[in-house]
Amino acid sequence: MVKHPKAVSAADCETLEQLPNVGPRVAADLRRLGIRHPYELAGRDPFALYQELGRLAGKRQDPCVLDTFMAATDFMRGAPPAPWWHYTAERKRRFGDV
Repeated sequence: MVKHPKAVSAADCETLEQLPNVGPRVAADLRRLGIRHPYELAGRDPFALYQELGRLAGKRQDPCVLDTFMAATDFMRGAPPAPWWHYTAERKRRFGDV
């Protein structure tokens, strides 16, 4: 398996695997949601993506998936890269127990 270098800015991000916090599994989840290129995340709602993934999978997803989607969408909107767990408190505040 080839490890993709992580992008330092949205402009540098060409593949889903280059997104900070996104590895092969999360990239596969994003593709399942119809996301093919990182720039498609800039206008997406991370909570809606999380809910849709749960619907497609037929089961509740781990809340850290939402944290990761929040980190990825923020990054593609121009925020600096941040670990997914930096979004945990915000996710809990905004969405409670998902």
